[in-house]
Amino acid sequence: MPGSWNPRAEAEWRLGGRYEARVLEPSPPALDDNRDDPTARGVLPPGRRLVSPVSDGDIPWDRLAREEPELADWCADRWLGAWRPLAPPPASLVETRVALHRLAERVVSPARRVATGNEISLRYTHRGFGTPFYRDDEQVRVEATELVVHEGDSERRGPLTSLRAAAELVGTLDAEGLDDEPLPIDPSAAHLLGDWFGFVTLVVAELRARAGEGMEPATINLWPEHFDVATELGSEADGVRAGYGGSPGDGEHAEPYLYVAPWAARPGGKLWNARAFPGAELSYSELLAAPNQVAAGIEFLEARLRALTG
Repeated sequence: MPGSWNPRAEAEWRLGGRYEARVLEPSPPALDDNRDDPTARGVLPPGRRLVSPVSDGDIPWDRLAREEPELADWCADRWLGAWRPLAPPPASLVETRVALHRLAERVVSPARRVATGNEISLRYTHRGFGTPFYRDDEQVRVEATELVVHEGDSERRGPLTSLRAAAELVGTLDAEGLDDEPLPIDPSAAHLLGDWFGFVTLVVAELRARAGEGMEPATINLWPEHFDVATELGSEADGVRAGYGGSPGDGEHAEPYLYVAPWAARPGGKLWNARAFPGAELSYSELLAAPNQVAAGIEFLEARLRALTG
């Protein structure tokens, strides 16, 4: 298996070198200007086929994971295929979400901004969230209850105890300016939030793959301010551009939810049911009740895209 943290290279190793691979997580090399796009098909070597989590590949990860059982757990753990159901929310979810949100805003995103001068957005990463690769293939990410710092081929990690301890582990931030209060992070809630970010990245990436280039698709970002995963689709000039994504919860929602938030249009009707903003939302409880949660998430987003753009 590849020695350094490289999700795409590991995926191709798992496939025995038979195929090119795309995954949901960022991989090196570092790119400037937020141009990383883990699921982009790109240009393939002649004669090579692509295994992808989204439908513009040649072979779905989900199909391979069901045909080759040894891949199933690895794929499920990364939201590539053989998907497990989302877990019911524990009582500690809100407290853990607030703690991880603070960590994203005060430590993980600033690590990228300090290195690049301006970039703040994050991504889904294995069991959590983190930066894309920057500078000399460096990355900071949260994996459940640990902070992981990659620098080229080296890695260091430590438990998530406080903002100051996390900044000290990163090494490029002003740790003295951060508090040393314990972060109340429950492992079960942290794992649920990592799964939520993977689930949202998957359904949003599939929506974007089906929508096509004419919809002016944006990069899929995890925004530290709102702690949500989202992309944008649709023509701004025609008044139909909207954000499509998922939040882990906020002041108006104790649990995660998917959403569609039009930039300018204010559509009405049963599709547009959001309580706290003009748009649409699909609650976590509705997703838990769906027989196929991935399909339900994609259909929720796609129905609103069709309604807005025709």
